[in-house]
Amino acid sequence: MQSYGRFSVFPVIPERLNRLHSLAYNLWWTWCPAAQQLYIDLDPQLWEEVGHDPVRFLSRVQSGPLERAATDPAYLARYDAVLADLDDYMAADHTWFKQAHPDKTNTVIAYFSPEFGLHESLPIYSGGLGVLAGDHCKEASDLGLPLVGVGFLYPQGYFVQHITAEGVQEAFYEKIRFSEVPATPATTPDGREVEVYVDLPGRRVYAKVWKFQVGRIPLYLMDTDVEKNQPSDRDLGGKLYVSDHALRIAQEIVLGIGGVRILRALGIHPTVWHMNEGHSAFLSLERIRELVQGEGLAFEEARQAVAANTVFTTHTPVAAGNEAFSLDLMDTFFRDYWPLLGVEREEFLSLARLDQPWGPTFSMTVLALRLSSFDNGVSALHGEVSRAMWADLWPGLPAAEVPITSITNGVHTATWLAQMMDELYKEYLGQDWYAHLDDPKLWAKIDQVPDEKLWDVHCQLKRRLVDYARQETVKHRERLGEGPRALAEAERVLDPNALTIGFARRFATYKRATLFMRDLPRFYNLITQAGRPVQFVFAGKAHPADEPGKALIRQIYQLSRTPEFAGKVVFIEDYDMETARFLNEGVDVWLNNPARPREASGTSGQKASLNGVPNWSVLDGWWPEGYNSENGWAIGEGRAYANEETQNEADAVSLYDTLEHDLIPAYYTRDNGVPKAWVRVMKNAIKTLAWRFSARRMLKEYVEKLYLPADAIGAQLNADDCAPAKKLAAWLDHVRAAWPQVGLAVDAPREGQLAVGASIPLTAQIWLGVLSPDDVQVEAVSWNVRNGKPADIASTPLSFVSSQNGVSTYQGQILARASGSLAFNVRVLPKHPGLAHRFATTLVKWA
Repeated sequence: MQSYGRFSVFPVIPERLNRLHSLAYNLWWTWCPAAQQLYIDLDPQLWEEVGHDPVRFLSRVQSGPLERAATDPAYLARYDAVLADLDDYMAADHTWFKQAHPDKTNTVIAYFSPEFGLHESLPIYSGGLGVLAGDHCKEASDLGLPLVGVGFLYPQGYFVQHITAEGVQEAFYEKIRFSEVPATPATTPDGREVEVYVDLPGRRVYAKVWKFQVGRIPLYLMDTDVEKNQPSDRDLGGKLYVSDHALRIAQEIVLGIGGVRILRALGIHPTVWHMNEGHSAFLSLERIRELVQGEGLAFEEARQAVAANTVFTTHTPVAAGNEAFSLDLMDTFFRDYWPLLGVEREEFLSLARLDQPWGPTFSMTVLALRLSSFDNGVSALHGEVSRAMWADLWPGLPAAEVPITSITNGVHTATWLAQMMDELYKEYLGQDWYAHLDDPKLWAKIDQVPDEKLWDVHCQLKRRLVDYARQETVKHRERLGEGPRALAEAERVLDPNALTIGFARRFATYKRATLFMRDLPRFYNLITQAGRPVQFVFAGKAHPADEPGKALIRQIYQLSRTPEFAGKVVFIEDYDMETARFLNEGVDVWLNNPARPREASGTSGQKASLNGVPNWSVLDGWWPEGYNSENGWAIGEGRAYANEETQNEADAVSLYDTLEHDLIPAYYTRDNGVPKAWVRVMKNAIKTLAWRFSARRMLKEYVEKLYLPADAIGAQLNADDCAPAKKLAAWLDHVRAAWPQVGLAVDAPREGQLAVGASIPLTAQIWLGVLSPDDVQVEAVSWNVRNGKPADIASTPLSFVSSQNGVSTYQGQILARASGSLAFNVRVLPKHPGLAHRFATTLVKWA
């Protein structure tokens, strides 16, 4: 029967429990097990049926359980304790940020991301980027950062994955009912519901704004499913990561331009703007438009003011994976917009022009890099890859000096730590261990945990995983209409006593999910040794348009249904954050084998290590920083290969060898039932990785390395109606016009022999033309030559000596810091106190 409308009807909640409703609307409960337990205790079966969504739960729970709980002293004690904890958390005036930076009372950080992974009951995330954004917000809440999140609410979310009997992934979309999620309409300071608009070709598109409270952090998500919009535009934000480029650019216009307008309507005035990946980069264009149209600034003046306090995080280590649009599409969507910036078409397109083999494109990553002053990758290796990838944007600079730093990803500890592990940590690290979780000295206490006790907790978590995998496999086979024999087999998949290896992530080809299948006979022999069985658990989704990724799922699923591998290789359907928790907590070892160096960071192994599950990975992403040979295992070598096939062959051999000679013996060598060598690796994983790859360490790095510097330079350039930005723009015009006339010559020895610690004196003569010595910095740059490439680049400012007849003289010396081949040169850079860093102008002259 077709309905005209549909409402969620809530039961009358007893007065004694009236805060169960408000508790459901603060996503603090997602990382507070005691809060979740309040709903579970009322009706455990219903909690599972509603996908762990307390709002939906309260709309369906019967009055009987509520009335009984309202008179149960034990339940009421737990209820009061949870609400007291929440009140104390929200009212706390002693957060890390307030204690560390008490003077930053006006700082506001706007964090834009195309997706936020907060909980499985909100399926508006596709994978790592969204989960990282969710963890970013949660940890910002814990630290008391003045941060506000902005993104898109996808009413149809990311797809529900069904696997057919043949192993084919099918995608289904289920529309989110806003009456059943913890969202409220965002309102302006005077109480009006916020609605913003953007102009798209031939029409205006409106977006309603929903507010999610993530602990102390407000998160504002846009939805275009409003009556004012055309039917096609009501679905504009329906799905995450659509393949149609016209729809994608429309979504990103709403995200970036609409996101700025949301904050203005809310009366929020950010002092730092953070773009989590390039999808939101149009936000900088909108901020420039505001200054040009509203304050009368010229484009370059506005650009300097905007870039000063903008932070950009790139997550993509492969050039082809960075978002780019055709120039024709940009013409269609922006021909009426660039005049509002005060520029012509060519100047506008040049902001983000990236030449591809098939022609010029407008790159969102290039746009983000050119309109920000603080840029970072998400691991040390990814920072190195990014500097090399985007070096052309800083012509004349060696890749190692390209101003893209790195802050390695981390995970929100409370979200990903098993409750039983938390109880163990409280016993041995102290009841308040969570307050000090990024202190490495705290984690040394892990050695005090008896091996038997840690192993017993792990085995309980593994048993939970096995039960969950069997339950999910039965559900999947029932949906396929399979018979009693297949269902009975499903109830026996996985052996709780066997070495269990987990692999769960997005199924992209570079992640090489089927690498273990390269030599199936050897693999079969390894996992079926008498008394030493091995089993693998897989989960993950491929993008609906990624046919090669879906083919990998099909291969693994089909293998799991063969007689030889049935029950030993298991694929869990419809991977989400709940499945991730079971796997991260319950497998024995976490497998990660991407094609190096194509993994920007990865965080699933960090979540596993936090729970005492060692990481077994290619030396890619975060793992080169974490691995020390005693806290997990490495696959392959951290080097480049001649081609992809050679790399695959080498890594597969290493995978088999490590499994045969390291993992299996360590796991099955027991002392009174405990694998002592294995537990030693578990402990080392916890004490060396839990703190270092926590979101707490990550967020503190963002604050100190990016947010506060951006806040400071932004305040400097935007003061006095942007007068300093105007001066900086005028100075830049002057320097750029004069730069072709700048020249230099060096007087120094060209070759010879030196002892370590000796120095090379040098003199540089600089022809500055109309520029003054105050406009430049002259540096001596030295580097060691290794394998024909520069390494250990060091720069030393030269001292100004004199200026005569248009020639300025500088002197200094180069220090020989290490033995080997030493090379050097001298360069000139523009210098101004308003620059965020010395390479901000992209101008450099070498001798």
